[in-house]
Amino acid sequence: PFFVNRGGLPVDEPTWERMWRHVGRIHPEGDRVAQRIRGAADLPKIPIPSVPVFQPSTPIPERLEAVQRYIRELQYNHTGTQFFEIKKSRPLTGLMDLAKEMTKEALPIKCLEAVILGIYLTNNMTTLDRFPISFKTLFSGNYFRHIVLGVNFGGRYGALGISRREELMYKAPVFRTLSELIFDFEEAYRRCWHTLKKVKLGHCVSHDPHSVEQIEWKRSILDLDKLTREDFRKELERHARDMRLKIGKGTGPPSPTKDRKKDVSSPQRGQASPHRRNSRGDRRPSGEKKPADSKAMPDLNGYQIRV
Repeated sequence: PFFVNRGGLPVDEPTWERMWRHVGRIHPEGDRVAQRIRGAADLPKIPIPSVPVFQPSTPIPERLEAVQRYIRELQYNHTGTQFFEIKKSRPLTGLMDLAKEMTKEALPIKCLEAVILGIYLTNNMTTLDRFPISFKTLFSGNYFRHIVLGVNFGGRYGALGISRREELMYKAPVFRTLSELIFDFEEAYRRCWHTLKKVKLGHCVSHDPHSVEQIEWKRSILDLDKLTREDFRKELERHARDMRLKIGKGTGPPSPTKDRKKDVSSPQRGQASPHRRNSRGDRRPSGEKKPADSKAMPDLNGYQIRV
């Protein structure tokens, strides 16, 4: 049975309860089957995939292969029940906590879970840029959606992920441009008799696992029905250029974290350098200066409290 706990490790009760309820709905004797599995003492132990650990000298391409191998060993979740609830609006720190839970439970995953896990396992690869890539395809009158984690190392593009199809997940970082990578996915879909209809590209994800920023999932939305082939290529390269510019200029002040909050009212900061973060709506042109206010309180708008 597929509801075997890997290696006998404990799994959150809510996760297992969801699975038993699902069995009860789709199986004629679901409740009795679930109880029989839960009470069985002779079930074989399923080996737990080991989270990859790297030496400082390990090249990035080899690390990516190891990360992909780990994701593949978790296996694709064919059960019809999603074991981990992922809300895209959660801050990065919350999603990283969820990824850590995935490594502990070692249950099968789907494509979105693989993206979160890929971000978690590559956070220490600071020379690697990561960004989400979403696909919408049409097959036999039905629409299908898929997502992978795009990567860029040394100017070469690739991808991490999981799929039912081998050609729709891992891509080694060998593609010279982002458009070459996307066209390779498009060709893979064509071989599966799917027609690519839409591509959504996000911006680069922070390497700070404690960041309270949200992942930008769809910075660029490209509708292939409204774009010529050349326009599609140009839009892909424009997005790649925007990511390079954002990385080159930096993302502004570092994102607020739990540890950084205690510096808000630091007595060592003088009037000449007030500690504040401007929100997007408060940003001013570089030539415009805000008058100094000696009685102004520290601006805490940029800081969020995680509940």
